Amino acid sequence: RTFLERDIPQLGFQIPAQAMQRLWRMLAHSHGQILNSSRLGQSLGISHTTARSYVDLLSQTFMVRILRPFIPNVKKRLVKSPKVYIRDSGILHTLLEIDTMDHLFGHPVYGFSWEGFVIENILSCLHDWRAAFYRTSSGNEIDLIIEKGKQRLAIECKASSAPSASKGLDVALKELHIETAWIIAPIDEAYPISNNITVSPLMHFLKTVQ
Repeated sequence: RTFLERDIPQLGFQIPAQAMQRLWRMLAHSHGQILNSSRLGQSLGISHTTARSYVDLLSQTFMVRILRPFIPNVKKRLVKSPKVYIRDSGILHTLLEIDTMDHLFGHPVYGFSWEGFVIENILSCLHDWRAAFYRTSSGNEIDLIIEKGKQRLAIECKASSAPSASKGLDVALKELHIETAWIIAPIDEAYPISNNITVSPLMHFLKTVQ
């Protein structure tokens, strides 16, 4: 409430706090999914350009992360709209009225919540790496691609204690010629599941890459 009613006006933006609160909650329900400014605008009774400007404001004030799509030079039909995340998982859960771990585990957002948590921690620590996601119309997907110099890593986020690599991930790695991939999961120790894919806890991955 303080952010919506005091901080935003102090930054010089005259946006109704109630409208921003509704938008924030809608973004929480879209956490980890493709940003649809037209649908947001229709729900709020504003244009899609105004809705996107509100989203950009939340991004510029570090409340929301807009993750751009990775557009390589391949002849594939790609998803070219960005994905949206609430950057603070505590705020995400509050907006969705999730107040216990049991409630979170049974909530449809659980996997997306883990994905956002992992991505936010990685990009906060590896802030000098470029970041994007990859998705084709046929469903081949990589949650996060990070690049620095000639290095390019693929990262999948799985909220499972025994994750496996999907066929879509294997195909995407071949399409993009990525040699190293990580699956970040809530586990205790890292282990390989193929020559180029390692399942790892978040901290082990960060220490290895850093």
